[in-house]
Amino acid sequence: MPIVDHATRLITCKLVYYGPGRSGKTTNLMYLHDALPSEQVGSLTSLATRRDRTLFFDYLPVDLGTVGAYHVRFQLYTVPGQPYYKAIRQLVLQGADGIVFVADSQRSRWDDNIESLQDMHANLAEHGVDARALPIVLQYNKQDLPASLVASVDELSAALNFRGVPEFGADATQGTGVFDTLRALGTRVMKRLGAEEGGGSSSRAA
Repeated sequence: MPIVDHATRLITCKLVYYGPGRSGKTTNLMYLHDALPSEQVGSLTSLATRRDRTLFFDYLPVDLGTVGAYHVRFQLYTVPGQPYYKAIRQLVLQGADGIVFVADSQRSRWDDNIESLQDMHANLAEHGVDARALPIVLQYNKQDLPASLVASVDELSAALNFRGVPEFGADATQGTGVFDTLRALGTRVMKRLGAEEGGGSSSRAA
């Protein structure tokens, strides 16, 4: 749920990168943090677990417009993807205003992607959130690997994108698809905020 600071006219929204372990969630955030203008991003914070990490930083976009008289700031988070970190995933997912599901395009990770997507929906349901009403974008990472090792975007879409949400092939190490993914999710979150404001303006978000 967005946090509204009326004194500073700032709305803070939480965007969570979800997906199986080693699918590229951390790589996405690290690439974004390094590539975005320094005046638009906060410090990158890492909370280390035994085998995985949760990362987050603040991002104040200047090109997605405003909602009414308010600027919108995004807080970007990753969740640890390993199965035994379920409690941490539930905690990080709580209050999310939008989700990027980062799938690993390698055929050997096919079942892991499906299991993680089901886990995401189950955790949202536990928080009382209807996934159909939440802005979600899918990213199929590691499309740069040899074709013999990866499933195509069309194959992954048929298996994972049953709601018909925006989707992008990506190579997060080089940045391919990374900004497209974030912009698509940010735009959907802005539109939802505008609707919740009773039709208030979300200038340039479209």
